[in-house]
Amino acid sequence: MKKLFLGAGGGPRAHKHQQSPLQKLLIAASIIVLSAASVSAADLAPRPYTKAPAMAPVMTYNWTGCYIGGNVGGGWARTNQFAVADASTGDVFVPPINYGSSQGNNFIGGAQIGCDYQFAGNWVAGVQGMFDFGNVHSTHRLTDVPTFVSQNKTKDMFTVTARVGYLLAPQVLAYVKGGGAFARTDHDISGVATFFVSENANGVNRQGWTVGGGLEWMFAPGWSVFGEYNYMDFGQKDIPFILGPGAGTSADVVRTKLEVQQALVGVNYKFSWGGPLVARY
Repeated sequence: MKKLFLGAGGGPRAHKHQQSPLQKLLIAASIIVLSAASVSAADLAPRPYTKAPAMAPVMTYNWTGCYIGGNVGGGWARTNQFAVADASTGDVFVPPINYGSSQGNNFIGGAQIGCDYQFAGNWVAGVQGMFDFGNVHSTHRLTDVPTFVSQNKTKDMFTVTARVGYLLAPQVLAYVKGGGAFARTDHDISGVATFFVSENANGVNRQGWTVGGGLEWMFAPGWSVFGEYNYMDFGQKDIPFILGPGAGTSADVVRTKLEVQQALVGVNYKFSWGGPLVARY
């Protein structure tokens, strides 16, 4: 049964539960914490979206493709000669007559064209045709007939080679090459005291082999420079000479050995099959 108390006016009133001081303190602290949290959330403005900075581009180099270019440099030619027979009668000289040897050098220049294929990461293989023209001239007295002089000119040099290389760096190729070599030469034998052409053989075609090597640097998209050395050996060839005007009664068959060396620098422009150089991110 509820206990009733009389109020000041005589009526009944219910008994009220009294809050302890600890309860009052907890309620006040909760109100303060909630108010502070709501104010802090309202004061925080949304942060703007920012894109992460882009990484520096990484260049990739593509060596697959065909190219064309030019070259300049120096050429050396060594000629060694023996007269081995009479060109008119075919009589063989026993022993051969030593006509001596000489070496000359000169400026040469030309062009090249080729195609390369990059494979297995750092390997490059290809084919190339190279043509160089000049006038590599040498002169020597005939060893066994010193009253006469031999003059020799190596005019045109052409090579068809395969080459294979390894990329020391993405843009630096070290390579070796080898294949066939072709040249055109002129030969004159003339008197020393009184100049006259005794016998000659002009426009002689020579065939041989070549080996070489070099470095190529791709310095810009599609463009590269190179430096290389080439050795060519044309072996020996029995060349029938013809008599010069007012000369003697017969000319000789002259066994001529020819060796050529080249030191070249050049530039190439590449038409890449695999697309131009690109920057990857």
